[in-house]
Amino acid sequence: MKACAIIPAYDAERTVGDVIRALLERWPHADRTPSSILVVDDGSHDHTAKVAREAGARVIVHLENQGKGAALRTGMAAALRAGFDVAVTVDADGQHPADEAVRLLDACNDVNAVVLGTRDLDGAGAPRANRISNRISNFFLSLFAGRPLLDTQCGLRRYPLARTLELGGLGEGYAFEAEIILRAVAAGLPVVEVPIHVIYPPEHERVTHFHSVRDPARIIARVVQTLVITRGMRHAPPVTLAPEADAVEPAIEIAPKSRPDRDRTSASPPSASPS
Repeated sequence: MKACAIIPAYDAERTVGDVIRALLERWPHADRTPSSILVVDDGSHDHTAKVAREAGARVIVHLENQGKGAALRTGMAAALRAGFDVAVTVDADGQHPADEAVRLLDACNDVNAVVLGTRDLDGAGAPRANRISNRISNFFLSLFAGRPLLDTQCGLRRYPLARTLELGGLGEGYAFEAEIILRAVAAGLPVVEVPIHVIYPPEHERVTHFHSVRDPARIIARVVQTLVITRGMRHAPPVTLAPEADAVEPAIEIAPKSRPDRDRTSASPPSASPS
């Protein structure tokens, strides 16, 4: 099972470098597998792409902000084309420790399984709005899926690349992660849940792009559309061909710097990103 890590990132120059360096230190065979850490810069206005490249990641840049779901699809298509079988998705804000990403990668031997990280949001000190939103999402997705789902909004997951792209998820933003669970269940893919540890920084240091009203509304709309497509979860979604990496969203690719530059720290002052 050839595996990579995909990091969707938006205005994450402050944290993404440390996330990449930690993954490169722990990711299996990262020193021998080119492009095993892939960052999709989703139209950032800061130096996310430059910081990610200097940290040693392969970087694909969306020319405009498309949303997390679009960034994930771009990364998955690029990873599949590069010969990877599965991808672990890791948030760019440092919430997901590299050790937990590697543990999730090894948690299930079934290459076709969708592996979901499940958080203890209360124990981790997650914001109240996040806890409420997740509980509501868990309740309804569990109801529609016909099985209990403990954490439907965690971004730390392992996806089977070809099968996930074939599911044809349409969500552009955070709704993609809820939608793809229902599509996977309807298609009969194994869905495995693994408890994970996450890190929430102090409230004054937190950066989130999740809107507590707008994004849940979009998730609900996408879930309803998914229920229509799957006829109430009674039929698998139509299989779609996996797209070419450069056909998902308008994007450019930036090659990673050579390995010696991976030792640079995120404190290094960024300069202007290529345009």
